[in-house]
Amino acid sequence: MNEKISREMMEFIQSHPSSFHVADGLAQILSDNGFERLYENEKWKLQKGRDYYVMRNGSSLIAFRIPEGEAHNFQMVASHSDSPSFKIKENPEMVAAGHYVELNAEKYGGMLCAPWFDRPLSIAGRVMVRVDGGVKQCLINFDRDLVMIPNLAIHMDRNLNDGYKYNAQKDMIPIWGDEASEGSFDAMVAAECGVPEEDVVSTDLFLYNRMPGTVWGAQSEYISSPHLDDVQCAYASVKALLNGHHRESISVCCVFDNEEVGSGTKQGAASSFLKDIMERIAFGLDMNDEQFKMLLAESFLISADNAHAVHPNHIDKADPTNRPYMNGGIVIKYNANQRYTTDAVSAAVFQEICRKAEVPVQSYVNRSNAPGGSTLGNIASHQVSVNMVDIGLAQLAMHSPYETAGVRDTAYLIRALEAFYSTGIRREKDGIYRFS
Repeated sequence: MNEKISREMMEFIQSHPSSFHVADGLAQILSDNGFERLYENEKWKLQKGRDYYVMRNGSSLIAFRIPEGEAHNFQMVASHSDSPSFKIKENPEMVAAGHYVELNAEKYGGMLCAPWFDRPLSIAGRVMVRVDGGVKQCLINFDRDLVMIPNLAIHMDRNLNDGYKYNAQKDMIPIWGDEASEGSFDAMVAAECGVPEEDVVSTDLFLYNRMPGTVWGAQSEYISSPHLDDVQCAYASVKALLNGHHRESISVCCVFDNEEVGSGTKQGAASSFLKDIMERIAFGLDMNDEQFKMLLAESFLISADNAHAVHPNHIDKADPTNRPYMNGGIVIKYNANQRYTTDAVSAAVFQEICRKAEVPVQSYVNRSNAPGGSTLGNIASHQVSVNMVDIGLAQLAMHSPYETAGVRDTAYLIRALEAFYSTGIRREKDGIYRFS
């Protein structure tokens, strides 16, 4: 069962190679399970006992389930749809050495550059095309081995294996074709959209790794795939939402875009997206502002974004006493400076839910001399002030185009999040928390 779930997750990743495709694919899963789509620019008529979802920018999504009875809080899980990549620039074609056609591209997010070399890549994302009286979005995925970023041969730089600083404008440019391919990029994009070339207005297109996910290891204990950070958590949270629900809680699943570049967009975790939706839910259920604030005071958010496993070749990079391993269960992430939002309260609540669900937990803390980055919880808390815990699944090669994780951990996360959505969390006076 563990391998089956992880294989299904990797198949989803393979067929949804950009943040736009991820959000679209998750929306389809929700629609297939009876969730009704709402639009932010329309009036909502919410009903108790119904399930809904909202999209923003085509790359972020918030789904929620309203209980039949009176709701006393929101119980939320947040993850993200994007991964580090290379974005194709406008007017991308460049002729090099009088023979090659390359595509001008720029880095999106903080990635490991070296693994992008010498592997088949393709292109996917969003295209805006002209229609009568306006423009519309078209998702495209070339879905074939299309471009490559070749390494420089060792014979031409004998020092390459001694360390190299990559120049994104020089070293990381993909080859599109030979001289016969000049002028073909826009035409091929238009063909994918089924429109004339002159009707392509603008694009958000990204490179992606074509290698499919795989299960490997002496006991088939590991998985490797593109985009594990963070589609593994996004996929698991939507799957958990379908089966987990509490009679007194509004269950919410958030999948934000642009986490890898700071979340500071209209569809990112730093935006008003989550707060806007929470307010509209409360007011749609005829709550006043004070009742909404009371609802917030009881609410809880799980920020689910993958964590660093101990690397067997670099044990010195791990904290001496907090060392998560793949297949060791869900990782709770801590930071004294609150780059992660976990505190004693949120950790205790989450650990108790996992204990009852019989899901193992681990802890991650950065080495004291190696500050780490923040993630969704820390950023979202600027807009929505609720109890939060930062968690993830242990993985190796984070921000590589081909990452590695444990085959059992996807199922662990689904089970834990189902239990979270199905457990009522009540905060009493004097710091007592009760579960129902």
